[in-house]
Amino acid sequence: MKIKVTSIYVDDQEKALRFYTDVLGFVKKADFTQGPFRWLTVASAEEPDGTQLQLAPNDNPAARAYQQAMFEQGQPAAMFYVDDVQREYDRMKPLGAEFTMPPTKVTGSTIAMLNDTCGNLIQIVALDRWQS
Repeated sequence: MKIKVTSIYVDDQEKALRFYTDVLGFVKKADFTQGPFRWLTVASAEEPDGTQLQLAPNDNPAARAYQQAMFEQGQPAAMFYVDDVQREYDRMKPLGAEFTMPPTKVTGSTIAMLNDTCGNLIQIVALDRWQS
């Protein structure tokens, strides 16, 4: 069994696509529209055939409530691993990334949190054991 697609709710798919590609550096994988429905996914540029992240509209009241509650509690909707959190922070900040937590050393890792501008907090993480 493999994880091929996972979803994150967004309040604007076009704005989300710009953030996840232009700021985070993912690549667009799928973009299909049928009537009012749009299936939109991105993947890591480092693993373009790996797991896809669906940028799903939060037009369902339950999805919107969940998304809002997680944001208000300061909980990340997704966590992405990077080799160097400080380097990614320095790369994304000039691109307009709004960090709610700068690179911070915690037990066993370094983390940072940013607002995806579409209703979610995103955490980036580098585990100490991955550092050389």
